[in-house]
Amino acid sequence: MERKVGTVSRGIRCPIIREGDNLVDMAVTSVLEACESEGFSLRDRDVIALTESIVARAQGNYATVNDIAADVKAKLGGETVGVIFPILSRNRFAICLKGIAMGCKKVVLMLSYPSDEVGNALLTYDQLDEAGINPYSDVLTLEKYRELFGENKHEFTGVDYVAYYSDIIKEAGAEVEVIFANQAKTILNYTDCVINCDIHTRVRTKRILKENGAKVVCGMDDIMTASVNGSGYNENYGLLGSNKSTEDKIKLFPRDSQWLVEAIQKEILEKTGKHVEVMIYGDGAFKDPQGKIWELADPVVSPFYTEGLKGTPNELKLKYLADNDFKDLSGEALKNAISESIKAKSSNLVGNMASQGTTPRQLTDLIGSLCDLTSGSGDKGTPVILIQGYFDNYTN
Repeated sequence: MERKVGTVSRGIRCPIIREGDNLVDMAVTSVLEACESEGFSLRDRDVIALTESIVARAQGNYATVNDIAADVKAKLGGETVGVIFPILSRNRFAICLKGIAMGCKKVVLMLSYPSDEVGNALLTYDQLDEAGINPYSDVLTLEKYRELFGENKHEFTGVDYVAYYSDIIKEAGAEVEVIFANQAKTILNYTDCVINCDIHTRVRTKRILKENGAKVVCGMDDIMTASVNGSGYNENYGLLGSNKSTEDKIKLFPRDSQWLVEAIQKEILEKTGKHVEVMIYGDGAFKDPQGKIWELADPVVSPFYTEGLKGTPNELKLKYLADNDFKDLSGEALKNAISESIKAKSSNLVGNMASQGTTPRQLTDLIGSLCDLTSGSGDKGTPVILIQGYFDNYTN
C-alpha cells in the first residue's frame, strides 16, 4: 500500500539539561528511544532539531547584569547613553536594560511607537489618528505621551512598559529620560553615545547614527561579544537572542556549535545507517494575526545546521498543475501526469509559473518555525524535535 502520511513533527522528551551535559549522546539516545517506544524508524533526510536553549545551557553560556554593566561602561564611557528601539519584553530585554543602566549615569530611553520592532504595541494607529500624531516625524516627550494617551498596558502581559522600563533604570541607579520617536538620528539631540537595540534593522540603524555624527554606536550585538570576568559571551550576536535566566543573569544565544550538529548527524549515521539533517533553532519566523506580534526576537531562526538544510524549497504547486496544465485530466491519469511533472522538474524553479505560491523562504526558517510551534515555550519537556517526511513530495 502506498504511504498516506506526509510530514510528521514529533516533540522528543529529554532529560533536563545542565551545564556540561553531553548533548550529542542526549539527543541521539532520546531520538532512538522515542523510535523504539513509539514504533517508528528513522529515514534518510529526517530532521533532528535542538532548541537553542538547551545548547546554551549545556555550554554554560550565561552572563550577569554586572558583566553587562562592565562591558557597557567600557565601550560607551559610563555617562549619558541613548538606548533606542528596544523590544517590549520582560524575558528578552528587561534584564539587559538593568545591566545597561548599571553601566551609565543617565539613560535616554527612546521607544518606537505605536509598537516595537516585533509588534508589541504601546498604542494603536487609531489612537495616533485621533490625537493627530504622525509617527514618522513627531517626537513625544514622556509628559506629552501621558497627556495624550495616559497609561497603556500591553494586551497580553498587562504591563505598562513605559513605567516598567523607567523603574528598572532608576532602580539600577541611573537617571532616566523617556522619549518616543521612530527616526534613529533623533537620539543625537540628547547624546552621541548610543546603544541601538533593534534586531533585524540594526545594520541600517547603526549606519544612520554614524552618518549623522554619533561618537559611539553599539548594537545589542556589540555588547558581551567576549567574556567579561569569566562570563559567557557570543562573538557574533552579543546580547541578541538572550533570555532571562534569573533576576540578575541572562542566558546568551549559543555559540560555536557547528561541530554539535555535525556530530549528531555522524552518530545517527553510525548507529542507524540513516543520513539525517540536524539544526539548532530558536524563535520561529511567523506573525500572530490577533496580537500582531512577530515571533522572531532572535537574530536568526537557526544559528547552526548541517549542509543539507541550506537553500529554499524547490516545489511545484499541485493545484496550479491540476487547474492549468492538466485541467482536462482526472483520476489516475491526473495523478500520473502530476507525478511525472514532479519527477522531471528543474533543480531551479525560480520564475516558473507552476511554482507560484510556494514559500520562498530559507529551509531553516520554515523548519525552525515548525519546530518552535511543536516544542512550544512552556512545560512540554520536548526540547528536541524530529521531523519526518519534510523533503518528500507527491511521488514518494
